[in-house]
Amino acid sequence: MKNIHPSLRGLDLNLLLLLDALFRTGSVQAAADSLAISASACSHALSRLRLALGDQLFVRVGGGMRPTSRAEQLAPVVEAALALLSDGLSRGADFDPSRSERRFVLAATDYTAFAVLPGFLSRMQSLAPRLSFRVVQAERKVPLDALLAGSLDFALGYSEEGGPPPADIEEFDWPEEEYVAIASRSHPRIRNDLSLESYLAERHAVVTPWNEPRGVVDLVLERLGLAREVALQLPSVLAAPFIIGGGELIMTLPRRAALRLAEAAGVRLHAAPFAIPPYRLKLYRHRRHAGSTAHDWVWRQLAACGPDAREP
Repeated sequence: MKNIHPSLRGLDLNLLLLLDALFRTGSVQAAADSLAISASACSHALSRLRLALGDQLFVRVGGGMRPTSRAEQLAPVVEAALALLSDGLSRGADFDPSRSERRFVLAATDYTAFAVLPGFLSRMQSLAPRLSFRVVQAERKVPLDALLAGSLDFALGYSEEGGPPPADIEEFDWPEEEYVAIASRSHPRIRNDLSLESYLAERHAVVTPWNEPRGVVDLVLERLGLAREVALQLPSVLAAPFIIGGGELIMTLPRRAALRLAEAAGVRLHAAPFAIPPYRLKLYRHRRHAGSTAHDWVWRQLAACGPDAREP
């Protein structure tokens, strides 16, 4: 075989299952339980893995096992490889959601997780109670590299303007929604209608989950020859409405999020005083997963659980 690392040639590949289990659980006993072996057998296997890779990999801290930097480096690669192998073995095989113990990895922002995961996980509790999921922070709108590498099964993202997905990426779109402005119910200057003049006169909070220098609203205003004053830039949408409700800043966000948070956050919704391209929540996966019975099934369940979802 070509391009095979020398360490892999003599490595018992079952030990990679152990590395993955220890990294996920942080416990020898929990890892042993997940692999259906004894704690003693797990400890012996860890000794073999340490010898094979020339690193301690996990060190005992308190009552748990903390990964070394080498284990931190290897774990996502091993997880992705195991996921691809599992996906390949499952093609054409029967998949019983009610009994499967497959694990899937999703990327999301706090808002996309808020919009989709409560309904989805409730659905999984009744249809597939033994499936497990790991949600990681989305590092970009379409995490192409992670989807391509196999370290992600699915990604929840969004788009304000249409356009084809990147090559090899399959996407599903939920219905569009409009942007609205929110302000405190007790805002001293904003009561009912929000004019463009009033909008531009106020200071704004903006959410940029990928540390973009500006939000989509600023780009729209720039095309109109206008600008707003951004007083606060945040990576998270869920904290922002509560900041708005307790002060004089205003914020522009998708209507669905505003409606869900309005009562708890003490804010009032206002129509945006200028046209903003609509927001669309999206679901992504790599096209190589199409045809995998398990992957296709989870894809359909995710699509069915989004806001105002329709079947793909």
